[in-house]
Amino acid sequence: MARKFPFLLMVLPCALASTAKAEETLSGAEIRKLFTDATVAGTYAHGGAFSEFHAVDGRALGDNGYTINVDACWNTDGDAICYHYGALPDRRTYCFTVARDGEMLSLRVAATGRLNARARVTPGNPQNHGDGGRRWSCDDLLAARGHIRAAALVR
Repeated sequence: MARKFPFLLMVLPCALASTAKAEETLSGAEIRKLFTDATVAGTYAHGGAFSEFHAVDGRALGDNGYTINVDACWNTDGDAICYHYGALPDRRTYCFTVARDGEMLSLRVAATGRLNARARVTPGNPQNHGDGGRRWSCDDLLAARGHIRAAALVR
């Protein structure tokens, strides 16, 4: 029995190292394909929960963990997913890289690499997230696409 313990001490760090390398960072095209018409739900690094349906029209429906989404949009910018909350000129933009480890995703702040959340993706809208009768459009994001990255880096 005493012989197995030193062996475990040698194997455990190797197992942890191989787990860390298992994450695969997704490209913007891969994020867009995975998130479009799907619900992303998870837990923030600080512990709060969120669940958002990523509509094909760019709207983010559901609960961002702080409030029910109203006037919320999503898009990919380079190899990051960006969320835009509120109408112009007070819109808040947050961008994240996405890495996959099996079924789990790590969302990291694009500007710093800090872990923001761990999540899973479910196809469709199984929680029936809606707009609460308040329709909004994300069309202005297409017109202002060049300004999204600059705004996101300031945060």
